[in-house]
Amino acid sequence: MKKQGLIFLLAILAAAFSFMAGNEEKPVPIPPGLQRTGGDALKGYNYLVSGDYIRSGIPENVFRMAVGHPPVLLQRDSINKELPHDYSAIRAKNGEILIAPNCLQCHAQVFEGKLYIGLGNSFADFSDRETFSVNNLEKAEKFLKTFSPKKYRAAADFFEISKTIAPYLYTDVQGVNIADRLGAVLEAHRDPVTLKWLGTAQMEIPELVIPTDVPPWWLLKKKNAMFYNGFGRGDMGRLLMLANLLTVKDTSEAAEVDKHMPDVLAYLRSIQPPPYPYAVNDTLAAKGKILFNDNCARCHGRYDEEAYYPNLLIPQSIIKTDSLVHSANYSYPEFVNWFNKSWFASGDHPARIELFKGYIAPPLDGIWITAPYFHNGSVPTIEAVLNSSIRPAFWSRDFEKPQYDYDKLGWKFLTHDKPSGNKVYNTTLPGYSNAGHYFGDRLSEADRKAIIEYLKTL
Repeated sequence: MKKQGLIFLLAILAAAFSFMAGNEEKPVPIPPGLQRTGGDALKGYNYLVSGDYIRSGIPENVFRMAVGHPPVLLQRDSINKELPHDYSAIRAKNGEILIAPNCLQCHAQVFEGKLYIGLGNSFADFSDRETFSVNNLEKAEKFLKTFSPKKYRAAADFFEISKTIAPYLYTDVQGVNIADRLGAVLEAHRDPVTLKWLGTAQMEIPELVIPTDVPPWWLLKKKNAMFYNGFGRGDMGRLLMLANLLTVKDTSEAAEVDKHMPDVLAYLRSIQPPPYPYAVNDTLAAKGKILFNDNCARCHGRYDEEAYYPNLLIPQSIIKTDSLVHSANYSYPEFVNWFNKSWFASGDHPARIELFKGYIAPPLDGIWITAPYFHNGSVPTIEAVLNSSIRPAFWSRDFEKPQYDYDKLGWKFLTHDKPSGNKVYNTTLPGYSNAGHYFGDRLSEADRKAIIEYLKTL
């Protein structure tokens, strides 16, 4: 009887584990979190483009020596009038004017001569190891100490932090983002409770720089979680404030920035994707709509009279795209713990981190303009997203005079036989793989073209 009882118990356990394993193979819905509402979108816009949420920077004379006078694409008043869109002027406590990077460094892009706020910047070059180097920062420091000591005192903390983070912020190729890396470095040097800067890292910083592609802001209004792996839960204003770790002095300063978050969120929710600018084949798009709803909508949602977005996390075993973004969070849990016990996770509108082995299936609004694709920017066109057999292992696009392919939806690119410098995307590098999302492979070429035509209408 004891033996039979043990066998029966093992059978129950086996069935339970089988059921649990089966659940791991299914998409997981993300429940909505409590968000702050009622903000003023116009105030949020003005704060994003001209606010002092990054509260330190470099003196304007040093800034001009480094970047000159690039074109001004964003019309702003006062001290920001002559600055490029991705920098803002702030006034230090001693009265000196400093130039600081703002959110549009990553969350705006010039596309065919027009600036689109909210479009992820896929042209940033973090592969340049010379411009933002410790050596150059030290030269600028020495110059200011000698000739403009007042300006140096105003910018001293920015130089200290920049010299600390600069050695970590490099990618192997141009066009990908280092947001995850920057967050890890800043967390390692900040007290989680007071947010005060610590000269020595309190956690071991991961060696690998994992690239990401910046998603468009206009998708945020549909999502119940932030970031590609959906680990950003709770108040999205607090999650957006992570960039504030660059210069924040303490929690009182963070609280001042936090007061603006309802306005900022109101503005982000107001952003609409730009419409496809050319004629669409209505007959082909109608066919594509049917195919899309039958094959893609279960994960990415519908965009017709039955519109909905399901907010699903797709397990790695299903999506099969490069896993390093989500797996790194399991490899370095101390950074997750830092956030979940930090100021950002406290108070009456906290945020938190929840891990998952997979990625969000994002909304596809305005997808035509958001190339390159996948969370690491490894696929140049939607055509290649839907047909894995034509994805190039090594490819490049023209960063100086970019050309867009309005039929294939993505960047016109050159295919290479092997890696060749920092302008060629190398999918054989860790974190840069273009594997996964094979769902379009089962479709015919004609069906894929129809779906692409429909995607132009989203």
